[in-house]
Amino acid sequence: MLLEDGARVGTDPVLRPAARWWRHVTEEAFGLDLVPSGTDRGSDRSTGQHVDFALAPDLPAGGYRLEVRPTAGRPEAVGSVAGSVRVDAADLAGAHAAAQTLRQLAGPAAYRRAAAAYSGSGIAPLELPAVRIEDHPRFEWRGVLLDVARHFLPKHDVLRFIDLAAAHRLNVLQLHLTDDQGWRMQVHRYPELTRTGAWRRESTVGTWRTGSGDGRPHGGFYTQDDLREIVAYARDRGVTVVPEIDVPGHVEAAVAAYPELGTRKDRQSVRTTWGISQDVLDPSEGSLAFFRHVLDEVLDVFDTPWIGLGGDEVPPTLWRESPRIVERARALGLLAPDGAPDVTQLHGWFIARLAEHVSAAGRRAVVWDEAMSPMLPRDVIVTSWRGYAQGAAALEAGYDVVMAPEQAVYLDHRASDHPLEPIPVGFLRTIEDVYAFDPLPAPLSAGFSPVQGPRTGRKSSTQRTVGRLLGAQAQVWSEHLDGARRVDYATYPRLAAFAEVVWSPRADREPGSAASKEFLERLERRHLPRLDAYGVEYRPVAGPHPWQTRPGVQGHPRDLAAETAVGGWAGLGGWREDGGVENLPEQDHPAQPDPG
Repeated sequence: MLLEDGARVGTDPVLRPAARWWRHVTEEAFGLDLVPSGTDRGSDRSTGQHVDFALAPDLPAGGYRLEVRPTAGRPEAVGSVAGSVRVDAADLAGAHAAAQTLRQLAGPAAYRRAAAAYSGSGIAPLELPAVRIEDHPRFEWRGVLLDVARHFLPKHDVLRFIDLAAAHRLNVLQLHLTDDQGWRMQVHRYPELTRTGAWRRESTVGTWRTGSGDGRPHGGFYTQDDLREIVAYARDRGVTVVPEIDVPGHVEAAVAAYPELGTRKDRQSVRTTWGISQDVLDPSEGSLAFFRHVLDEVLDVFDTPWIGLGGDEVPPTLWRESPRIVERARALGLLAPDGAPDVTQLHGWFIARLAEHVSAAGRRAVVWDEAMSPMLPRDVIVTSWRGYAQGAAALEAGYDVVMAPEQAVYLDHRASDHPLEPIPVGFLRTIEDVYAFDPLPAPLSAGFSPVQGPRTGRKSSTQRTVGRLLGAQAQVWSEHLDGARRVDYATYPRLAAFAEVVWSPRADREPGSAASKEFLERLERRHLPRLDAYGVEYRPVAGPHPWQTRPGVQGHPRDLAAETAVGGWAGLGGWREDGGVENLPEQDHPAQPDPG
């Protein structure tokens, strides 16, 4: 059917945000004037066409049913004026998903910001195929993390990232707001966090192992009004923003602003290099009070049900060297089996206290898997990043889990072994590799259902309670992504592969499978033109454009097979007593040749 000026758009009040968004982007892209039902606007030129969004409680959560009906007796619908679109949605989330599907059906032109005439042939019409679709998501949590702490992105780039995430039916954006290299959220009570902590004197270019800085100051932060706008913008597109304030490691920016928070108590600068820092918070009552105050402002700005507390990569080296902190562990009863004070338990103790503060506010904390300990409250969500085994262990321990293993879904890791791959770091993860991602592989999934949690439901009081697998999350860390163009390159089109995995039913998607081949063909023929129309500077399937390379900038590739042989399902990521990945031998990787 051809949708024309004057078509009516009706909606159940619950679904209005999705219907309003679809009407807005459609009017913008095709130059149409669609009329909300219940208004007189355009009544003199009504076409009789209508688009209706209705609630359908018979559908699964997040699901929808979409039907495009041509003119009666005209099944081809070409050139017709009458016709209708019917969206039945289980809830607002389902309506958002249906709205994105409607946009996809309208073709690449629907992803443009203005109606454009092509080769003098006039503005492309909005033509929808006659179709009936019924669909629902595989997972409740379909997330992507954006790191704005290592390299700051201006607000408009964050909003654009949200638009693209929503276009792929992802519904969670974890915003990594603080780290060693920068603090990005305005906190009224502690202004030095952004006055000092949001800026560094330079950035390392490439792997930190080369020690080369660019000599260029970098920084920025979001005001609380900026963040409220980001939250509202995302909500209107069906995306929940999860703020992350990382503690008690990854805190050099905070300590640079307030040295009393640090274990050493001396004045430091905001970190300019990457890697794992030995400088962690002093796990004192003063530090706890400070971050409770910070979280109070986070809770006020973000209305999300989830608040990220970090908890990853916390070396206890400086804690061990401090008699005062050793004594604190003893006073808190944090003891090793031999009765000696165990400062490593301060990590779990500190996170647990902040998680309780979040819980008291009616929200749920989200932590990385290193923060799991016997002290961690059971309402906390555990994000498994070091591997798969940590997520399975958290499920067994009764925690709800989001799977985000670096071996599969870290999109800052290199997309190929192409000789001109820019700053090639981490594991080789092609589009096909990401498409083959299984959040809970068969060897670890005995006793669990990927959607519903334990197959037998919640256990009785005499049995162990098992957590739920909420879903999965891809990560876009930005040590080597210093702007929106580099973020585009690392993220797309691999995020499209991830999005299909977490939305669609489980299937054999291994590289070379029929499903994988069909996806690649559909990606190139159907989806990349949409990204082109939207203006996404993605990585071409065949390899980087010359202007996307970074000649002379050294990366640090890692060998997935070698690390898996040692670490198995648990991997070797993060900080460990034996040094973790830092003990693995360096791989030879010469500077890239100049393509010129």
